[in-house]
Amino acid sequence: MGNPMDLPDGTEQTQKYEVRGLEVRLTNTRPDIDSGDVLDRLAGALDLIALHAPRRFSRLRQDIRRFVVRRFPCRGAFFPQTGECLVELTFTVNPRHTLAEIAASIVHEATHARIAARFGALPRSCRAREERLCRQAELEFGLAFPEGATVVERARQALSMADRDVAPVVDWSEGARRVAEVDAQDRLG
Repeated sequence: MGNPMDLPDGTEQTQKYEVRGLEVRLTNTRPDIDSGDVLDRLAGALDLIALHAPRRFSRLRQDIRRFVVRRFPCRGAFFPQTGECLVELTFTVNPRHTLAEIAASIVHEATHARIAARFGALPRSCRAREERLCRQAELEFGLAFPEGATVVERARQALSMADRDVAPVVDWSEGARRVAEVDAQDRLG
């Protein structure tokens, strides 16, 4: 199992931006994705958090050093070593996912950030409990506004899972291999 921060970013240069007063580093390795669209959707998701969960938005500004947007084997991640919140590139720009879903993913990762800020790295034995706290934060966020139904449904489903399913062990090397495989297929097709 590799370190998720060791996943390759591809050959494109990372660009730095500021979105809603937050630093964003965007690595767009996909020529079919417009970086402006990614930044607009990220801004829209952050606006939802600021509007419907202003306290959470204020805390995420304290707990997250910067946002990173790039290809990755899951929707989002928080890296306590660097204080970075990752929001996956294709998830962010995919119109099948609502701004509420993107915002909920950020709320989830910001909860990991809050826990890390208060308690440091927790042992593996606490992972399921930590994931449930993050899913609970998503649920509360989804319940805060009318367009949150998809967020509520996904959070409730996750909260009903067994510990091993709510906090599975992830093989990041395998995840990176699958992302590379999908991107290679997209370039050919």
